[in-house]
Amino acid sequence: MSFPDLAAELGAGMPDLRGRLSANVLLSGITWFRVGGPAQLLFTPADEADLAYFLSLTPAELPVAVIGLGSNLLVRDGGMPGVVVRLGRGFSGIAIEPGHRLRAGTAVPDVKVARAAADAGIAGLAFYRGIPGSVGGALRMNGGAHGSETKDVLVEARAVDRQGNVHVLSLADMGFGYRHCSVPAGWIFTEATFQGGPGDPAAILKQMDEVASYREENQPTRERTGGSTFKNPPGHSAWKLIDAAGCRGLRIGGAKVSEMHCNFLINDGEASAEDIERLGETVRARVKSSSGVSLQWEIVRLGLPLDGRPTGEALAEAGAS
Repeated sequence: MSFPDLAAELGAGMPDLRGRLSANVLLSGITWFRVGGPAQLLFTPADEADLAYFLSLTPAELPVAVIGLGSNLLVRDGGMPGVVVRLGRGFSGIAIEPGHRLRAGTAVPDVKVARAAADAGIAGLAFYRGIPGSVGGALRMNGGAHGSETKDVLVEARAVDRQGNVHVLSLADMGFGYRHCSVPAGWIFTEATFQGGPGDPAAILKQMDEVASYREENQPTRERTGGSTFKNPPGHSAWKLIDAAGCRGLRIGGAKVSEMHCNFLINDGEASAEDIERLGETVRARVKSSSGVSLQWEIVRLGLPLDGRPTGEALAEAGAS
C-alpha cells in the first residue's frame, strides 16, 4: 500500500525547511518488531527550531505522529497517513550540568543517559539501562524499570505543540501516572533535564550491569519484540495473568507469546502487524475469561489495517502523537 505523495506540495510552502521530508517510507525498518506499512510522509527535523517551523506551517487537518527508536511500537500493515516525525541527530545531545543534573535530547537512547550519568558520577539514573527506548518515549510513557520511573528524576522537559510553540514543562506540568503523562498528545518532546545525586562511577556501572544481566536472563532481548506488551493491572503482574490463562507459547501466524517472559510478544518469522495485534487481543480475551481482569496495551499501536479502512480505533491512533 502507498499513499498520495504530498512531499513536494507540503515542502513548497516551507522554503526555509532544513530537515528531510520523504514520501512513502516503510516503517518496518524502524520498529523493533520489523513490521508495519509506510509513513505517508517521514520528516526528520534538523533541530527544535526546524521542527517548530515545520509544525507551524503544517495543515491542522494533516495527522502528525512521532516515532522514537520504535521499541515500544506496533505500526499496522496499512501504514500511517499524514506525517511521521522522527527525531535524529539534532536531538541527540547530552550535557552534564551543575548539581548532578543531566540534560538530554529526546532522540537519545535511555541506555546512553544511564552511561553518561555513570561516567559523570551521577547516581539515580542507572534504571534507564533497563528501558529499551529513547528519552522522548520515557517522557511520554513515564518510562520506568527496577522500581524507578521517569517522574522520580525529571526536572523539566521541552516540547513543541502543533502550532509550533515551544513549551518548557515542569515535573508537575507533566501529569505523570503509571506509564502515562497528561501532556497533550500532539506535543512533541525535544529535551529533558534529569536530577540525580552524587555517586561513585564504578558502583553505578555495577548497578547497570546488574540491570543488564537481569534483562538478559529474564526477557527475550535478542528477539524481534516490542518490550512489555501489557501494563501491570493494579495488584497484578500481567505476565502471571497471561501464564495462568495458558497463553505461554501461544502462536498466531508468525507471532508468538514468549516462553521466556509471556508479557512479551515476538515476531518469530514472517509475522505481520495483524498477526501480532490479533495475538495480543487473543491474549487479552483469554485473560479476561480466566481472571476477569482486562489487560491494557502498553505497546503503542499506530496506523491503519492493510485494507486501509480508517475504522474506529485505527483512525484515532493514526493521528496520535
